[in-house]
Amino acid sequence: MDLASIAFLVLAALLVGSALAVVTSRNIVHAALFLVLVFGVAAGIYVLLNAEFIAIVQILVYAGAVTILILFSIMLTHNPNSRGSNPFNRQSLIAAFIALALCAGIIFAFSQNGVFTGTASQAVTNGSGTVQNIGNLLYSPSGFSYVLPFEIASLVLLVAIVGAIVIGREEDK
Repeated sequence: MDLASIAFLVLAALLVGSALAVVTSRNIVHAALFLVLVFGVAAGIYVLLNAEFIAIVQILVYAGAVTILILFSIMLTHNPNSRGSNPFNRQSLIAAFIALALCAGIIFAFSQNGVFTGTASQAVTNGSGTVQNIGNLLYSPSGFSYVLPFEIASLVLLVAIVGAIVIGREEDK
């Protein structure tokens, strides 16, 4: 095994462990801080894939902005009278079934795509993570462009911010 494979295995184990900590943490603030770790480790995996620009965007947007948005919404909507901020409920069996179905679907999609056979590594070697190729995908005037999904994601974030402000103002009255 080379150094990149060992680094990937360590990062993957850390990613899975911190993702499980996000889901199982009883304290919502601790779950948000574990989410920062998930985003940071995902950026490390992007660096291993030679996609440095995506890794930096991962750190800036997700570990920075989205996590701060989550923490602000927790602070604005936190009810001091509630005992547990992230209690387990009776739907854990249904959630486990849905998670297993999703996992099976992802494994099936990856096996059909050639990820397990090694044919997907050509996307990394041809420089698909460069800033120029990402810009062409986002704003290409010819062919399919990702401008509409990009704008929809920004609208979803705007609605989340406005919703947190509205909920916060309702509690002040």
